[in-house]
Amino acid sequence: MTAAKSSHALSWVPNIDRDAGALYLLIAEALERDIRSGQLKNGAKLPAQRALGDALGVDFTTVTRAYTEARRRGLIEGRAGQGTFVRRLQQDEVTRDPQPDSLTVDMTMNLPPRFVNDAVSRAMWSDISSLSGVRPDGGDGLDTLLHYHVPGGTLDDRETGARWLAPRIPGIGADDVLLSSGAQGAIFALLTALVPSGGTVLSAELTYPGMITAADHLRIQLVGLKMDGDGICPEALEAACRKHPDAALYCNPTLHNPTTLTMSLGRRQEILRIAQAYGIAIIEDDAYGALVPEAPPPLRALAPEMVFYVAGLAKCLSPALRVAHLVLPTGRLRHTRDVGSALRATASVVSSLTASVTAKWIQTGTAEHVVQEIRKETRARHEIGCAILPEVFEAHPPESFHVWLELPHGMKRADFATRLGSVGVGVVQADAFALRDVPEAVRLTLGAARTRQDLERGLGHVADALAGPARAKAFVV
Repeated sequence: MTAAKSSHALSWVPNIDRDAGALYLLIAEALERDIRSGQLKNGAKLPAQRALGDALGVDFTTVTRAYTEARRRGLIEGRAGQGTFVRRLQQDEVTRDPQPDSLTVDMTMNLPPRFVNDAVSRAMWSDISSLSGVRPDGGDGLDTLLHYHVPGGTLDDRETGARWLAPRIPGIGADDVLLSSGAQGAIFALLTALVPSGGTVLSAELTYPGMITAADHLRIQLVGLKMDGDGICPEALEAACRKHPDAALYCNPTLHNPTTLTMSLGRRQEILRIAQAYGIAIIEDDAYGALVPEAPPPLRALAPEMVFYVAGLAKCLSPALRVAHLVLPTGRLRHTRDVGSALRATASVVSSLTASVTAKWIQTGTAEHVVQEIRKETRARHEIGCAILPEVFEAHPPESFHVWLELPHGMKRADFATRLGSVGVGVVQADAFALRDVPEAVRLTLGAARTRQDLERGLGHVADALAGPARAKAFVV
């Protein structure tokens, strides 16, 4: 089921079988079939990425990867200021087989790099295998497979979560922690509990795409706040608080996605002072906190009465777990529209299997070893970046496996992404993150490349593209 489906709003919407594989590849394959069958004509304009994502019910990044893959196959092209179009294929290209997918260097998906440590890998699998044995309470592995978990996590899950977060938030206990199906599930639930439909959330002018998607779905207005080299500008926050007194604030203070900025302690205290003065609740997304042990304390540790703290495990342990710890504030905000009920209504219960794996890894110490290996591999990849693009990578912390690349004056992000796509390198344009004016910039990620050699090859293409059109012409198809 890959033929294009007509749409009143869009020029092309693929009809795909979502169970047949990776969504971005299914979209690219549908595009290729419709071009080669003649349903999409040479030169036809394609839908904007965000609009197509909304039509398909997928995120912006998935469509970006699909278009990148289609560009790599030579099927489409970007035109500065105009959009994306079907490339005019020569007759011999119509029946040509696409290049193998192994040529693609993915720098779009923001996930931890794959490390190579046999001892840690064996410990991860050993912990998983041990779940099949008899437990102290008399249960066995089938309890994990054949039972629902308690909404918000069992007492053991929550105690383990509190232990995991204690180095960042001293003094928390099991009663402060809830388990959620990933950070996105926690953020979505918090938005439903804190912000009415039509309400407002304040956020940095460049922000996590998952927040944009959730706010769009819930019909919540996102207001972008000006940033400087230390994160959200206090004067911008104060002005927005005066204009939107019932708003909530979403922020990502450590290794901000996409810029990698980490707020100083002084800036965190200033943001909290303003939020407290106007009585606004804060959603703190600490996806990368475990990777930066020397970072300033989380907002939740500095102002426990006003911060809902979300610590996902996708970036510091494994994207496959889909588990996050949600730490509730103290005081009156704790029971705001019952966050636990919001979790049950939106994300339901956490998978008992993934919750059990998470708890086991934390309890045995395997989780901390995994974090150490991710840090080690990230630093090694950062060094590769410093050797190829020193002016870019030396401005970013070595613990971050994403990098914000501001393009040279006069260079357009769409042209830059198209050049890279033509050689099989995918990046995410600033459009995916921007709430205000869109800068000429892209985000590069270091973790999705399977090997350091793949990353080195991809960054080499980035360096060539940055050198300008004269060098880029050598590899643009």
